[in-house]
Order: sequence, then structure tokens, then C-alpha cells
Amino acid sequence: MITINPNRTDILIDALISLWEASVRATHHFLTKEDIQKLIPFVKMGLSNIETLIVVEDTHKPIAFMGIEESKIEMLFVLPDCFGKGIGKELITLAVTQYGVQYVDVNEQNPQAIGFYSHIGFEVFERKETDEQGKPFPILKMKRCL
Repeated sequence: MITINPNRTDILIDALISLWEASVRATHHFLTKEDIQKLIPFVKMGLSNIETLIVVEDTHKPIAFMGIEESKIEMLFVLPDCFGKGIGKELITLAVTQYGVQYVDVNEQNPQAIGFYSHIGFEVFERKETDEQGKPFPILKMKRCL
């Protein structure tokens, strides 16, 4: 079940942070445990404040979520057990068709995400040397080209 802008209770935010952490550990191998822990407050703030939050649940448990701000996907994470089942693609389709999404930023050191977004029509148009916190994790800015 897909829910758009659910009530952002502490229980939901905590569940989404756990999902985020599991997904990041499975895909962001360049981040240390300490890096991940330091990012949690930023993720919590983002989940609480993002303009549009979309949550996918299976048996009342979040298995994926996406955050959209204007025409950009700010966050998209899927539970590792659900990788490869089309959930991410379904969320992107929703983002593009209902919210006019055209942009996403991806860590250069996350080849799975780069491949995923490239496969569904996004192309790199800019590279930043650091992430939003100024850490040496290059960011690729991608734009939808289909």
C-alpha cells in the first residue's frame, strides 16, 4: 500500500530511519558506522520536514519511502529484502507522473543507485566534490531525459 503524506508520528519516523539505515548499510559501503550515525539527525529532520513523503507498506510495515521537494527526489530508500522487486521504479513513476520530478542527487560511490537511475532515464549533468555536509563523498546531479 502506498501512502502519500502520512501522519508523521514518532513511530513512523523511527521505522523509516531504521529502513533508511538498513538500506544505506546495504548500498553505501563507503560510509562508516560513525558516518551513518552522524547522518541520522539529518535524516530525521528531512523526514519530518520534506514537502512530500511517500511511504510503501507491506502488512503495515514500511518497506520503502521517497521524499520529494519541488521537482527533485530528495530521498528514496527501499528495504534490502525488497531490492529488485520494482518498488523503486514504481515510486519514480509516481514521482514523475504526479509530481513532475526531474532531478535527483546520487552519491558517486553508490553504483547501484547510479545504474538504477540511468536505467530509468536519468543522466548526470553535474558533479559536486562533496556532499551537503561538506564531506568528501562526491555527488552526481542527475536529470530525467526521457
